[in-house]
Amino acid sequence: MSAPRRFLILHGWENHRPVGHWQHWLAGRLTADGHEVAYPQLPEPDRPTLKDWLAAIEKLIERPPGQDLAVIAHSLSCVAWLHLAAQGSVHLPVTRVLLVAPPSPAFLAGTPVLRGFGPPGGGYDAVRASSLAVPRLVCGDDDPYCRPPADELYAAAAFDVDRIPGAGHLDMTAGYGRWRSVRRWCDDPGERLTAD
Repeated sequence: MSAPRRFLILHGWENHRPVGHWQHWLAGRLTADGHEVAYPQLPEPDRPTLKDWLAAIEKLIERPPGQDLAVIAHSLSCVAWLHLAAQGSVHLPVTRVLLVAPPSPAFLAGTPVLRGFGPPGGGYDAVRASSLAVPRLVCGDDDPYCRPPADELYAAAAFDVDRIPGAGHLDMTAGYGRWRSVRRWCDDPGERLTAD
């Protein structure tokens, strides 16, 4: 087991942190292994507003200077992270960032309740600067919420990328209840994310 670390796990749209989701499983495993874990319910997950999610995430990343923090975001929280990075924060950079299955700009634009989350304009330098390590992006090649795959839409050059064949949205529907490789990534940032 690695030395205790601090993790922030951020869920996506309409996610009420169900027990069967890999994020819930991961939070339990990390906590049992002695790590400090925050896995909060973000405001109004069914009808989210970007402003409220950014305010909540800003508070959650507040910590003493130099304190280790790894952020693991899924789906809509990935896009919220892009916005937080673009607007800047005195609490950035964090130690590591893992963005899992961000939805496409077209999906966000076509879903009335999510239109306010359209990705920020500009380049991806701010995203790179939001983490001491190169941010990791992991996506399925058949995500119904992101076509074409996220690594083709979200400037793969800005990220260390893992594309998983047949992984869908990397959610419960796609069979991601226990996801052992993400647990291994928490101990070893060099771990490649796989379907395992």
